Amino acid sequence: MFLGHYAVALAAKKAAPRTSLGTLFAAAQFVDLLWPVLVLLGIEHVRIEPGITAVTPLDFVDYPISHSLAGALLWSVLGAGLYFAVRRQTRGALVVGLCVLSHWVLDFITHRPDLPLWFTGTMKVGAGLWNSVPATMVVEGGLFIAGAYLYLTSTRPKDTIGAGAIWGLLGVLAAISVMNYFSPPPPNVTAIAVVANASWLFVLWAFWADRHRALSRNLP
Repeated sequence: MFLGHYAVALAAKKAAPRTSLGTLFAAAQFVDLLWPVLVLLGIEHVRIEPGITAVTPLDFVDYPISHSLAGALLWSVLGAGLYFAVRRQTRGALVVGLCVLSHWVLDFITHRPDLPLWFTGTMKVGAGLWNSVPATMVVEGGLFIAGAYLYLTSTRPKDTIGAGAIWGLLGVLAAISVMNYFSPPPPNVTAIAVVANASWLFVLWAFWADRHRALSRNLP
């Protein structure tokens, strides 16, 4: 899932209005920010197998550190603890931790049974939404629209950057999602990992856009 993770981060702004959207983006996408680093280091592995699902040609051979349920629980606790240590905000820390954990939940819905439950990677699960392009588009698109609505109604622009930057970010994310559905398979695994690392740009963009927006008057 791509848009769905960002949808969670956008919606989470309403639950934790004092937490930057950039932080929420980093939390919701943390395991996918960690994964390409582990792939480049040869610790986790992926293959390109066109047709393995209708949506993605990637065969996630092993990724127990980044994508196991045990790993997701660990990273969520660490993320919440780190946020609380820095910001001293209980609500924000809880939401950050839940955003990290939400990644595994959404991946469970979309992936074929390749998500490990434990670090050994022996038992794997996945509901397989990726076996249908139309169903995936409906679910992801619906989540993204809902998340964007919650963010946009929880904040208001301070200036023209605040008005334009968030719409630009939403538009780019939506465009990339559409291209992902219809693009040819990537040329090699290294290219996958390098492109995946570019997701940090969306985190920085979210920080920038959010700095130019204020909380809606009906939020604490």
